[in-house]
Amino acid sequence: MKNWFMLSLIGRDQPSMVAQLSAGLCKNGCNLGDSSMVRLGQYFTIMLMVEHDGEKEKLESIVASICEPLKLNANLVELEDGAQHHCEPDIRISLYADDRVGIVEDATTPLAQAGLNILHLESNIGEASEAGTYYIHLEGTISGGLDALYKALEKLESEKGIQSQLIPINTQVT
Repeated sequence: MKNWFMLSLIGRDQPSMVAQLSAGLCKNGCNLGDSSMVRLGQYFTIMLMVEHDGEKEKLESIVASICEPLKLNANLVELEDGAQHHCEPDIRISLYADDRVGIVEDATTPLAQAGLNILHLESNIGEASEAGTYYIHLEGTISGGLDALYKALEKLESEKGIQSQLIPINTQVT
């Protein structure tokens, strides 16, 4: 029986990490599904859905043999629903503000209350020429319509000084 697992990995960035991981998993009968991989500082993080015939313990052994030479820390979770459920985003929002403690919470809470389900969030501090600027880029699905999101974004700008740009991706969203 095929089982789906969520594999998360973190380690210092190094050349060929993704190639070695994917080759090692595939050579051991794993099917790779959705993934998210990104460099954060000097580290590389990987979240990857993996389909495997065996039990969790067998896959943990395979993962350990691949991760040890790469010095990757791994966590493996068996997925109860047994499959992937890909979801396409409705909107893309970019937020810009002065960097400060609590900015991600300040931005995401009103958006969630307006019906946004975040599928992907990426944030970073501006380059040296933009020191002190914090950027948040996110994609998600909406349940409350665009008007509720626009109102939340207007409130974020007037109350928190967070500027935004919303781009509808799904043309069916109103």
